[in-house]
Amino acid sequence: MSPSALQGVARATGLLARLALWVAAIGLVAMTAMIACQVFWRYVLNDSIIWTEPASVMVMGWFIFLGAAVGIREGYHLSFDVLLYFLPDSVVPWLHSLSDIAVGTFGLGMIWYGTELAVKTGGNTIPSLGISGAFDFLPIVAGGVLVVLFSVERIARRAAGLETARFGEEAEID
Repeated sequence: MSPSALQGVARATGLLARLALWVAAIGLVAMTAMIACQVFWRYVLNDSIIWTEPASVMVMGWFIFLGAAVGIREGYHLSFDVLLYFLPDSVVPWLHSLSDIAVGTFGLGMIWYGTELAVKTGGNTIPSLGISGAFDFLPIVAGGVLVVLFSVERIARRAAGLETARFGEEAEID
């Protein structure tokens, strides 16, 4: 893939990453509001809203996994780079790509096992929400899809000679 075509793909995945961050941010605000309502109802009104706890945990899964996937795209995931300071510069991109392959493999595991959990709990109903138990595991699958997509993008960018952000570095990748 040519660098110009890859930049077009990067713009598309950048939009997807922004959308994921917006969904995560809205989820964080919604979870905070649900917990605040629960505390008010429980301690001020001496009543309880039964759906807020399971709903807020489900929303938390979405913002954690979507945010983590975007962090991988932007190069904010943690890494152990001490060895890279002692190796020749020509080896460093290979090790960065190896790291991205490992992260992408983890994303495939998220997709596989998240789907397996969703299928196994699909017949269960979350009592207070009245929805399938599979919804608890959909954030793992969606996050895994984004982790794989963003890891492949990072590897392709590096192979094409384009800038690829790393933790602690300033890089514009959109």
